[in-house]
Amino acid sequence: MRIGMALNYAGGFKETVAELADYESAGLDIVFVAEAYSFDAVSQMGYIAARTERLQIASGILPIYSRTPTLLAMTAAGMDYVSDGRFVLGLGASGPQVIEGFHGVPYTAPLARTREVIEICRKVWRRERLTYEGRHYTLPLPAGQGTGLGKPLKLINHPVRPRIPIVVAAIGPKNVELTAELAEGWEPIFYVPEKAAGVWGASLAAGKARRDPELGELDVIAQATLAIGDDVSGYLEFGRPMAALYIGGMGAKGKNFYNDLARRYGYEREAERIQDLYLEGKKDEAAAQVPMELLEKMSLVGPEGFVRDRVAALRESGVTTINVNPVAGSHKERLALIEKIRELAG
Repeated sequence: MRIGMALNYAGGFKETVAELADYESAGLDIVFVAEAYSFDAVSQMGYIAARTERLQIASGILPIYSRTPTLLAMTAAGMDYVSDGRFVLGLGASGPQVIEGFHGVPYTAPLARTREVIEICRKVWRRERLTYEGRHYTLPLPAGQGTGLGKPLKLINHPVRPRIPIVVAAIGPKNVELTAELAEGWEPIFYVPEKAAGVWGASLAAGKARRDPELGELDVIAQATLAIGDDVSGYLEFGRPMAALYIGGMGAKGKNFYNDLARRYGYEREAERIQDLYLEGKKDEAAAQVPMELLEKMSLVGPEGFVRDRVAALRESGVTTINVNPVAGSHKERLALIEKIRELAG
């Protein structure tokens, strides 16, 4: 199993990157850089590429709506070049609040757009003269649109790799099915290994049945807070605000994918209560309603034996990359956590 880590996009970026060489030495395999509605991820990933040597660098995620498919392909090829073939293109649909509110773009047909974006990216990386006729993207623009002067072009540069790995962040049944069919990797959120098969098993099986063997096995990337020791259970509380934000605040009533996931996990009553409180502005009260069982099962927080068992459960459920958030009082202690989880996952 690979060990990954997500960088904090809310501040302290340069300070965090300054420590990445140490994490590399400790055994970290891949780092994920989020974008959300913060600084763009691409400039930050370029900075990481210049400061590291072995570490894979992934966007976690670039929204499919805020850049054209061709620009996503160009960006990925450029990142793969400056990192000497260490880039992973993480894509996702984000949500209507961000896409329509921050980018001013209609949030329509996320599944079909994801498929078309992936297909266009791979044509660009193969340096094909770019023509594409999809429901949402047509290249070049058809007659009657634009000036009529557009013509098929191919990427000027020769990419380091003709197929850059694509990871899709997905939790909905149809989106997970599409991911299992088309992408090299799948990144769910709030992953609970004991419930994964019941929630996503059918979707994964349906997608894998149509999967091109050349894509290899699907890389399943699970996220987990990491703290090892006999007195670390208090660190679970750090997960409450984020869980409440997503389950309660990332979307409106009836249009919140994370709330839907909590319900599918069996926390229907809690999910409704969290959302009601959060949308009323009662964020602390909403966080208090996040079930402790959920926090425990999607974490690696506890004594070494507990963490070892959780790693085994993740592996048994099909996880191939653990994306951890090491929590400790010092940089040295966080490095030790990466070394230990590397050992336990080895």
